[in-house]
Amino acid sequence: MARFTLPRDLYWGKGSLETLKTLTGKKAIIVVGGGSMKRFGFLGKAEAYLKEAGMEVRLFENVEPDPSVETVMKGAAAMREFEPDWIIAMGGGSPIDAAKAMWVFYEYPETSFEDLITPFSFPTLRQKAKFLAIPSTSGTATEVTAFSVITDYQKGIKYPLADFNITPDVAIVDPELAETMPKKLTAHTGMDALTHAIEAYVSTLHGPFTDPLALEAIKMVFSYLKTSYDGDVKAREHMHYAQCMAGMAFSNALLGIVHSMAHKTGAAYKNGHIVHGCANAMYLPKVIKYNSKNPEAAARYAQIALAVGLTGSNTEELVDALIKKIRDYNVLLNIPSCIKDYEDGMVPEDEFLEKLPQVAELAIGDACTGSNPRIPTQEEMEKLLKACYYDTEDRKSVV
Repeated sequence: MARFTLPRDLYWGKGSLETLKTLTGKKAIIVVGGGSMKRFGFLGKAEAYLKEAGMEVRLFENVEPDPSVETVMKGAAAMREFEPDWIIAMGGGSPIDAAKAMWVFYEYPETSFEDLITPFSFPTLRQKAKFLAIPSTSGTATEVTAFSVITDYQKGIKYPLADFNITPDVAIVDPELAETMPKKLTAHTGMDALTHAIEAYVSTLHGPFTDPLALEAIKMVFSYLKTSYDGDVKAREHMHYAQCMAGMAFSNALLGIVHSMAHKTGAAYKNGHIVHGCANAMYLPKVIKYNSKNPEAAARYAQIALAVGLTGSNTEELVDALIKKIRDYNVLLNIPSCIKDYEDGMVPEDEFLEKLPQVAELAIGDACTGSNPRIPTQEEMEKLLKACYYDTEDRKSVV
C-alpha cells in the first residue's frame, strides 16, 4: 500500500495572498525570514488580511537561511506563549521549514530534536494549530511537502525531517511574491526544483500519481527557468507553479542521493555553506550517470530526455543527452560544475579530503538515500563525492 498526501487546499494565481481574509480562527503567528517580505510589502498585506479575518496577529521574524535547532526552539517557545491556532509561514524554504519544526515543539514541548530525526516518527499534530504556507521562492516547494530541513550547527549536519504530519493544511502559491527574487536565487531555486522532479521520477517509490506531476514539472523548468532567470515576469509565474508540482511529486515519491549529498555537504565545511540548490545543480549530472547503471533508472532518464525533446539512438545516448542539457543549463545560469570551483574555492581540497569518509557515511545514512535507484557503498559514495568536488566524471562511468 502506498500513500499520496497533499495540503487540503491550494490557492494559486496572482493576488491569491488575499485568501488569508477567509481563515477562521482567533490567533495567528506569522513566521518570516530576513526582511524581504516586509521590504516588498507582502508581510504588511498578510497582517492586514488576517486582522480583517478577526485574528490577533504576532510575528516571529529573522529566521536565518538554513535554520538552526536553536531558532526552532525559540520559535516554539514564542508559540507556546502566544498560543496561536494558525501558524502562517511566509517566505523562502527556510522560514517555512523552521515553522514546521516549531509546530511540533509547540504542540509537544517534551519532544527532543533527536526524536524527530527518524523519518515518519512524528507525534500527531493539529492538537493546537493548523498550518498555512506561502512561498516567495520557486524551488523548495515546502509549502506542499512532508519535509523540513533543519541544521544542527554544533554537529555541522543538515537533517531532513520527514513526516506527513507536517504537510501544510493550506498552501497559497501567489507568483507576485516570487517576482522580486534576485537572479542567483532564481537560478539556485530553479535547479532545486528540477532536481526534485527528476529524483522523484526515478525514485523507487514513484507511482501513477507522482509521475505526471514530476514529468510536467521537468518540462516546465526547462521551458521557463532561463527566461525567469533573465527577469521575465510570466516565466517567473510558470516557475512558481512548476516547483510546486515538483514538490507534490517528491513529497510522495521521495528523493535520492543528490539530496543526500547536498544535505551532508551543505554545512560540513568551515568557510561557509554550500547553497542547497547550487549543490543539487552541481551533483545532479554525476548522480544521473551513477544511477543509470540501474536499467530501470536509465530507462526513466531516457523517458525524461524524450519528453524534453532530446534525441538519441539508444538509452545510453539519451541519458548522456540529458546530462549534457543539465550541464549546459548550469553554464547558462552561471552555476559552477563542482565544489572545487564553488565561491572561488571556498572548500579547500585538504579539508574536503579529510572530511570525505565522514561526509560519505552521513550521506549514505541520509533519509533520502533509501529511495534512490542504487544504494551506494561507502567506497562508491566517496568516489561520487570526489566526482562532485573535482568534476572528474568522464561521461562514461562515475563508479
